[in-house]
Amino acid sequence: MSKILIIDDEKDMLRLLKRIISEKSDHEITVQDDPFAAMEHCKAHPFDLVITDLKMPKMNGIQVLEAVKAINPDIPVVIMTAYATVDTAVEATRKGAFDYITKPFRRERILVTMEKALQWHALLHENRRLRTAMAEDESFAGLVTDSPLMHNIIERIRQVAPTMGTVLITGASGTGKELVANAIHRHSLRRDGKMVTLNCAAIPPELMESELFGHVKGAFTGAWKDTKGVVEEAHKGTLFLDEIGELNPRLQTRLLRLLQHGEYKPVGSVATRTADLRFIAATNQDLTEAIRERRFREDLYYRLNVIRIDLPKLQERRGDIPLLSYHFLAKYNRINNKDIRNISPEAMGTLKNHNYTGNVRELENIIERGVIFCQGSELTKKNLCLEETGGLKQHLPTDENVFSLPFKEARETVLKDFYRAYIEALLEKHGGNVTQAAVKAGIQRQYLHRLIKEAGVKNGAYRDEE
Repeated sequence: MSKILIIDDEKDMLRLLKRIISEKSDHEITVQDDPFAAMEHCKAHPFDLVITDLKMPKMNGIQVLEAVKAINPDIPVVIMTAYATVDTAVEATRKGAFDYITKPFRRERILVTMEKALQWHALLHENRRLRTAMAEDESFAGLVTDSPLMHNIIERIRQVAPTMGTVLITGASGTGKELVANAIHRHSLRRDGKMVTLNCAAIPPELMESELFGHVKGAFTGAWKDTKGVVEEAHKGTLFLDEIGELNPRLQTRLLRLLQHGEYKPVGSVATRTADLRFIAATNQDLTEAIRERRFREDLYYRLNVIRIDLPKLQERRGDIPLLSYHFLAKYNRINNKDIRNISPEAMGTLKNHNYTGNVRELENIIERGVIFCQGSELTKKNLCLEETGGLKQHLPTDENVFSLPFKEARETVLKDFYRAYIEALLEKHGGNVTQAAVKAGIQRQYLHRLIKEAGVKNGAYRDEE
């Protein structure tokens, strides 16, 4: 319930306004026909909105505006004025009035203006609260939250970070697994060392061993010099293996030896090397299911699963959406050299109700796109362009027959269509340039070539004409 102060020297107008507002809302309304008494009341009691007449004998509306802003600059002030003094009312908005209403007015006009002013006031307070919350703990930058669920995870990070325990982070794509890994490293005893990240899903299997352990000169065609792997790079620091469930069984065996004994061999080498590492792994898969299907070693799983952190989906922490939205707004303001200060109530409502299949990463992408398209100081629903995000979904199968198939077969069918749709869209966007497409997708060029071949996509069809 909001508190509204109405000031007018005409008592009939005060009674009318109070009746109009009371019929449509349960706001607490205070009326005053004496502007000086109203200002004393404003000093003693916090108000969420002041509505004042412009022409009054003791103190005009401009003076009331200035007095209210001196008491509290955050209180929105709405000016009521006759047609003959509209120019003065416009000048009042330049001096900080939220809006003006001309007399005689329609009741819908006063109600709409009142609600907009109250929404603006609530949003202003929410912005300040969010900025304060984001500034409270800069050491967990990126893990922006007001959720008890996430605060428990942050507390868990604080507890495990100074130890040497191996951490397994689980959660759906886009929930922030790499942010958690970074937070663990920053709060660990190895914070002065490197944290090296390897995405096991982004490297072709034939290159993965070299990427992980390095290789010596002459180990294979093209190996013209000794090359470090991520294990050697992360020595005395932290090695973060993302999407660990994608690692092939042979490399799982070699990784297990590294975890158990700290020993490894570069590709082509007969000499055993040692590495002093803190291990963090992440996956969006159910590794226990992968063990049952013999895709993942059980002994490796238990080596990784010393300390487990399960991240919730965004729909389980919807209360964080406003906080995250303003965090990303500030981030992309800096990147794009913009000064977008607010997210409109309508846009925020849309963000709160959206179904985030891509979790926090999807929300970030939506805000980034909104910042790029926004031309004013407020992010609107139109800027979010959410109606444009369903393009890829149109390519996925909707045939009910898919759901009658066994799980593995249905999954393969859907994934095959997804790969083809994604690759076709990617190549079309980049004119068939595989190198640019791979960079955009965040995968190795060789791996993209393999996906193109497996999906049966004709790359030449997407090459730009010269």
